[in-house]
Amino acid sequence: METWRIVATSAFLLGGLVMILVGMAQARDRKGARRSDVMRALLVGAVIVAVVAVLIAYVLPSVLAWGVVAATAIAVVFVTMWD
Repeated sequence: METWRIVATSAFLLGGLVMILVGMAQARDRKGARRSDVMRALLVGAVIVAVVAVLIAYVLPSVLAWGVVAATAIAVVFVTMWD
Protein backbone atom coordinates (compact mmCIF):
# COMPACT_ATOMS: atom_id res chain seq x y z
CA MET A 1 0.00 0.00 0.00
CA GLU A 2 1.28 3.44 -0.88
CA THR A 3 2.31 5.78 1.90
CA TRP A 4 -0.12 8.50 0.83
CA ARG A 5 -3.02 6.06 1.26
CA ILE A 6 -1.96 5.31 4.84
CA VAL A 7 -1.60 9.01 5.66
CA ALA A 8 -4.91 9.93 4.00
CA THR A 9 -6.75 7.08 5.72
CA SER A 10 -5.28 8.02 9.10
CA ALA A 11 -6.20 11.67 8.67
CA PHE A 12 -9.73 10.73 7.64
CA LEU A 13 -10.11 8.36 10.60
CA LEU A 14 -9.04 11.10 12.99
CA GLY A 15 -11.56 13.54 11.52
CA GLY A 16 -14.19 10.82 11.36
CA LEU A 17 -13.74 10.07 15.05
CA VAL A 18 -14.33 13.71 15.91
CA MET A 19 -17.44 13.77 13.71
CA ILE A 20 -18.77 10.62 15.40
CA LEU A 21 -18.28 12.16 18.84
CA VAL A 22 -20.03 15.37 17.75
CA GLY A 23 -22.91 13.35 16.34
CA MET A 24 -23.23 11.39 19.57
CA ALA A 25 -23.23 14.61 21.60
CA GLN A 26 -25.93 16.11 19.39
CA ALA A 27 -28.02 12.94 19.74
CA ARG A 28 -27.64 13.09 23.51
CA ASP A 29 -28.64 16.77 23.66
CA ARG A 30 -31.92 16.27 21.79
CA LYS A 31 -35.00 16.60 23.95
CA GLY A 32 -36.36 13.19 24.92
CA ALA A 33 -33.25 11.37 23.70
CA ARG A 34 -32.57 7.90 25.06
CA ARG A 35 -29.35 5.95 25.40
CA SER A 36 -30.34 3.92 22.34
CA ASP A 37 -30.38 7.11 20.24
CA VAL A 38 -26.77 7.82 21.17
CA MET A 39 -25.75 4.23 20.45
CA ARG A 40 -27.52 4.38 17.08
CA ALA A 41 -25.59 7.57 16.24
CA LEU A 42 -22.37 5.77 17.17
CA LEU A 43 -23.21 2.72 15.07
CA VAL A 44 -24.25 4.68 11.98
CA GLY A 45 -21.25 7.00 12.23
CA ALA A 46 -18.78 4.17 12.75
CA VAL A 47 -20.12 2.20 9.78
CA ILE A 48 -19.98 5.23 7.49
CA VAL A 49 -16.44 6.15 8.61
CA ALA A 50 -15.27 2.54 8.23
CA VAL A 51 -16.67 2.20 4.70
CA VAL A 52 -15.16 5.49 3.54
CA ALA A 53 -11.82 4.64 5.19
CA VAL A 54 -11.69 1.34 3.31
CA LEU A 55 -12.51 3.16 0.07
CA ILE A 56 -9.71 5.66 0.70
CA ALA A 57 -7.26 2.91 1.62
CA TYR A 58 -7.91 0.68 -1.39
CA VAL A 59 -10.12 2.14 -4.13
CA LEU A 60 -10.31 5.91 -4.52
CA PRO A 61 -7.81 7.78 -6.71
CA SER A 62 -5.53 10.23 -4.93
CA VAL A 63 -7.36 13.43 -5.89
CA LEU A 64 -10.70 12.09 -4.70
CA ALA A 65 -9.23 10.57 -1.53
CA TRP A 66 -7.53 13.82 -0.54
CA GLY A 67 -10.71 15.70 -1.43
CA VAL A 68 -12.65 13.57 1.05
CA VAL A 69 -9.97 14.17 3.69
CA ALA A 70 -10.07 17.93 3.07
CA ALA A 71 -13.88 17.99 3.20
CA THR A 72 -13.79 16.11 6.48
CA ALA A 73 -11.24 18.54 7.92
CA ILE A 74 -13.39 21.50 6.86
CA ALA A 75 -16.48 19.87 8.38
CA VAL A 76 -14.65 19.23 11.66
CA VAL A 77 -13.48 22.84 11.89
CA PHE A 78 -16.93 24.14 11.00
CA VAL A 79 -18.82 21.91 13.45
CA THR A 80 -16.42 22.34 16.37
CA MET A 81 -16.01 26.11 16.01
CA TRP A 82 -19.67 26.89 15.39
CA ASP A 83 -21.35 28.04 18.58
